Amino acid sequence: MAAGPPPPLEPCPLPTFPEEGFTEKFLRKTRENPLVPLGCLCTVSVLAYGIICFKKGNTRRSQLMMRARVIAQGFTFAALLGGMVATAIKSR
Repeated sequence: MAAGPPPPLEPCPLPTFPEEGFTEKFLRKTRENPLVPLGCLCTVSVLAYGIICFKKGNTRRSQLMMRARVIAQGFTFAALLGGMVATAIKSR
């Protein structure tokens, strides 16, 4: 039995999404995972204070703040991974 040519494929319309500006997207992502912006803010704060201490010549406090910055970055990274895992589990 000879098979004819396959039927032509009709293009699927692409899904449309509502326009979302930077502010709306930032607020939505912050509501989804509030620990990431908190970790970023904490990291920047500790870094700024460490640089201020370094400029003032307080090297002991500056070194302490640089170590605290690494801990804050680790917290931010863990929050980011946790949010990704939670989103993946929620989508199933």
